[in-house]
Amino acid sequence: MQATDLRVALFSGNYNYTRDGANQTLNLLVGHLLGRGVKVRIYSPTSRRPAFPPVGDLVSVPAFKLPGERAEYKLARGLPASVRRDLEAFAPNLIHVSAPEILGHRAVTYARKKGLPVVASYHTRFETYPQYYGLGFLEPLIITLQKRFYNRVDEVLAPSQMMGEILREWGVTTPISRWSRGVNHQRFNPDRRSLEWRRSLGIADDEVAVGFLGRLVKEKGLDVFAQAMHALDQRGVRHRTLVIGEGPARDWFAQEIPDAVFAGFQSGDDLGRAVASMDVFFNPSVTETFGNVTLEAMAAGVPVVAARASGAVGLIDDGVTGLIVEPTDIPGYADAIARYCEDDALRLAAGQAGHAKAAGYRWETINQAVLDVYLKVMARRE
Repeated sequence: MQATDLRVALFSGNYNYTRDGANQTLNLLVGHLLGRGVKVRIYSPTSRRPAFPPVGDLVSVPAFKLPGERAEYKLARGLPASVRRDLEAFAPNLIHVSAPEILGHRAVTYARKKGLPVVASYHTRFETYPQYYGLGFLEPLIITLQKRFYNRVDEVLAPSQMMGEILREWGVTTPISRWSRGVNHQRFNPDRRSLEWRRSLGIADDEVAVGFLGRLVKEKGLDVFAQAMHALDQRGVRHRTLVIGEGPARDWFAQEIPDAVFAGFQSGDDLGRAVASMDVFFNPSVTETFGNVTLEAMAAGVPVVAARASGAVGLIDDGVTGLIVEPTDIPGYADAIARYCEDDALRLAAGQAGHAKAAGYRWETINQAVLDVYLKVMARRE
């Protein structure tokens, strides 16, 4: 079978109505597939004002908004008759599911009834979310449900070696392949650094800007970030906190670190400028499956301090491109950040090493690996 023989139905819980790392990755993948002659049709909830135009043909799936602090996201109700008719007319020969929610489960069931192979990609560590909302007791149940889901498919695409190992520990026996992540090297590189932009925010040239990048939601480790900044203040380490992003927890975060500079949501080349203008990137999140933002910081020549979790292990060379700290070790985070704040040579060397390593992460190569998995699964079925 050739790439041009593939007809892929991709199911996503959020393809473009709210911008996040997962759907940015999926849109890049679809662009690569279409460029190789693969027929692709995407099924996802939509909105009247999406965050960005979709890549490929997008079919809207009925959905309702999630309650509470995550109301920006939607949950599909399944596969209604209108969507099934469209799916039948498209006649896919392979199903790709990107999340273990209702739509993903219905898509797998549809595939099983039709005898179609299914590839599932892993993007979000949903089992880590409940602890940030006082529902930690749900974690074992979520792990069990995910294990059942990924054991129903033909191949799982994991973004990192550690994430693959975690799936195995859960009891997932399905074959697992690696789908890493790439970076836009024209956008994220040291040349984007702008002292003028920093000055416009009130950051002095000789101040070490410790940056946060991402959606301002609790599961990104905002509490740990704030505690580490307090620890730096108590030690008298000179720094400025630079926050890039927006989200429902912004007001809470601003109260926790009132001296921080909030630059808001940045996109495109403005985002590249913001990242390169940091001096240290601090990512305490344990919910990342890969850590796209960490790779972007590395590509921009910024050293990283991160939690020892699936988003950092295997990406950061500890002591070379950055420093890895146990997830809740606040003094350890403060020690690591202080080292970079107080040693210019060490900080610059780590940034240069990260930039060199990031050079090997290119979307074309990485997305071709997914297409190769599709063809491998099809050949195995045949």
